[in-house]
Amino acid sequence: MRAWIMALAWIMALTCACALPAAAGEAKRAPFGTLPDGRVVEEVTLSRGGLTARILTWGALLRSLDVPDRAGKATDVVLGYKDLAGYMKAPNYFGVSVGRYANRIRAGRFSLDGKEYTLARNDGPNALHGGREGFDKRLWTVTEVKDGAAPSVTLRYVSDDGEEGYPGTLTASVTYALDSDGTLTVEYRATTDKPTIVNLTNHSFFNLAGEDSGRMILDHVLTIPAERYTPVDETLIPTGEIAPVAGTPFDFRKATPIGARIREGRDPQILRGRGYDHNFVVTNAPTADAHLVARVEDPASGRVMEVASNQPGVQFYAGNFLDATAVGKSGLSYRQSDALALEPQVFPDTPNRPSFGTARLDPGATYRNVITYRFSAGRSGATK
Repeated sequence: MRAWIMALAWIMALTCACALPAAAGEAKRAPFGTLPDGRVVEEVTLSRGGLTARILTWGALLRSLDVPDRAGKATDVVLGYKDLAGYMKAPNYFGVSVGRYANRIRAGRFSLDGKEYTLARNDGPNALHGGREGFDKRLWTVTEVKDGAAPSVTLRYVSDDGEEGYPGTLTASVTYALDSDGTLTVEYRATTDKPTIVNLTNHSFFNLAGEDSGRMILDHVLTIPAERYTPVDETLIPTGEIAPVAGTPFDFRKATPIGARIREGRDPQILRGRGYDHNFVVTNAPTADAHLVARVEDPASGRVMEVASNQPGVQFYAGNFLDATAVGKSGLSYRQSDALALEPQVFPDTPNRPSFGTARLDPGATYRNVITYRFSAGRSGATK
C-alpha cells in the first residue's frame, strides 16, 4: 500500500511539473542588431497560449506574431523584415508604434491655445505619423519584462519639447502582453509637462493566411461596426464630413470580403485611397472600456482576429501603396493588398477639426489607448 501511495504521489508530482510550463508564459530578451551610432536594438519574445510575439525596441514594433490555424499550425501573420537593415532601409511602418500623432494633419499645422505649430510635411502637403523621425524611428527603452500568466514587455520613450514641432515633453510607454485566451494586448500611455496633442497607435500589417503565404487579403472577411466614416480629399485629409456608410463600399456592418468592392471605380473615395485608407467612426469619443472596432476572418486557414480599443475611430488600410519593393522575412516581395492594417485612433486631423472631438493632452492627465487583438480559429468557411 505504501509503495502504491508513493507511486501515485510521484505520478501526481510529475503531472503537475509538466502542466506548469504549459500554463505559464515566457519572456526572453536578446540583442537583435546595432544602429549606425552603435546603440543596440533588442528583441523581446513573448510566448503564451499558442501565440508567440516578437517585439523590437526600435520603433517599439511588433516584428512577428505566430498564430495557430484551425489545424493548430502556427504561422507568422504580420509583415516585417528578417533583420534591422530592412527596417532602416524601407520601414513602411511595419508593426511600429506611431506618434506623436498617428495618421495625417493637414498642411502640417495646428493651433493650440492660440499658438500655431508647424510640423514636417512628410506626406505630400501634410504631416503623417509624427513626422520624418516619429516614434517609429526612435529607439525605445525596455523598462520591464515579465514572465508568468501574462508575459509582457514595457517600453518607454521620452519625446523632448519641440521634437518634430510638437509642444511639451511627452513621456510615452507601450506594454505588449499575451493572455491565455489567445489575446495580444498593446497598451499605450502618455503624460506631458505642458499642453500638447497625442494620438498613439500600432501600425501592424496583418495577413491571416500567413506572411509567407503569397496570398492577398482580398478574400479576408471584414466586419467594422461603424455606421459612419470620414471621407477624404485628394491628399487623404478628411474633408470634415462624417458620412454614412450605408449604400457605399465602406459598409462593413455585415461581414464582407475585402475584395468585394475595393475596385469600385464609381466611388471617388475608393479612387482617392486607391482602395481603402479611411477612418471609420465607431464611437463619438474615447470610451472607458474597450469596444469592438473590427473583426477579420481568413476562411482558408480559419484564423479570426477581433480588434478592440477604447478609441473612437479605426483606420482601415488595405495595403494599397505596397509596391513590391520591400522584401519581407520569408523572402517574398510585398505587393498591393498583401496585408491590412487596422489602427484604433482619434480621427485624422482632429487638431484642425473641433467637430471631430479633441486630441489634446494636458499636464496631470494620462493619455491611454488600449488595443486587444483576440485570435481564434473557426471552421472552414465559418463567419459570424
